[in-house]
Amino acid sequence: MPRNNQKLVPESRQMLDQMKYEIAAEFGIQVGGYTGKDLNAEFGDELGSMSGSSRSYSGWGHLTSRENGSIGGEMTKRLVRSAELLAAGYKL
Repeated sequence: MPRNNQKLVPESRQMLDQMKYEIAAEFGIQVGGYTGKDLNAEFGDELGSMSGSSRSYSGWGHLTSRENGSIGGEMTKRLVRSAELLAAGYKL
């Protein structure tokens, strides 16, 4: 079965990327290639470099499947929770 990763709302990509980096920072997972300036992320200063290490990582390729899965799982939980609150009539 082919995968369809096309977003229903293309404008949501920036918000989803911001959420992904914020969750990675909350979990203590270091991800390079992110400055936090353009997305106004709370944890932007913590990302982008490995502290105490001369190695620099860019992107998500150095992470394990478990790390990537935990980030994606948390994103899904938060998105479902937001949709449930909206359906119940709460304002976000």
